[in-house]
Amino acid sequence: MFFQLKSYLNFLLKSTNTHGIHSPFVYSLATQCFYDKTPKKWYKQLLNYRKSLLNNTTIISIEDFGAGSKSLQSNQRKVLNIAKNAGITNKRAQLLGRLTNYLKAEHILEIGTSVGLATASLSLVNPKSSIISLEGCNNTATIAKDNFEKFNLKNIKIIVGHFNTTLPSVLANNTFDLVFFDGNHQKQPTIDYFKQCLSHTNNNSVFIFDDIYWSKGMSEAWCYIKNHPKVTVSIDTFYWGIVFFRKEQEKEHFVVRV
Repeated sequence: MFFQLKSYLNFLLKSTNTHGIHSPFVYSLATQCFYDKTPKKWYKQLLNYRKSLLNNTTIISIEDFGAGSKSLQSNQRKVLNIAKNAGITNKRAQLLGRLTNYLKAEHILEIGTSVGLATASLSLVNPKSSIISLEGCNNTATIAKDNFEKFNLKNIKIIVGHFNTTLPSVLANNTFDLVFFDGNHQKQPTIDYFKQCLSHTNNNSVFIFDDIYWSKGMSEAWCYIKNHPKVTVSIDTFYWGIVFFRKEQEKEHFVVRV
């Protein structure tokens, strides 16, 4: 907790809004996507998806291969508590959908489905996109699948298993416009998955890393990622780290309040 508080205070000192952004690409991203307050039709659908999970009192057994949850200690958890405490917030889910739409991402990979809140936002904003979502725990994947069917989300394919096995097979012969890393909040696995995905990008691809200040290790992973030679633009929003590979861009790092 102290590490996160210290990191947040440091973020506040370094961060800026649109007035401090001098890159046309990042300025447009911030003004037209990050700070877009226009209500979207799919926001209501996303909220209904969340409400469905928050009303689900089913208790399931969690198999966690990553860093686990800081708020949920028991492996026996109610679905509503997973959605409330471990799932993506509504604000971030909306932003994830807006990013997907703004960047016109059609081929999407999510590493870490959980109960499918983030997946739903990726799906709802563009039902014609193709989404592959990897999940290590069969029970949470089952909850997500049931909800995808309930809300008629037909563009999602869930693959269950350890990421060390499922990720290489999914990456084979595939290129992704957007990869959302939210399945293992540990330093080395995050770096490993990043490196594996690097050769499966195009010039406009974006990688989004969740909880980059979860721990000292995750902060170190983020530092490694943003400084990687193939990364040309990085955006630190505190809760997410976002990187681009646009060859026409000079290498720049941004710290932006969202």
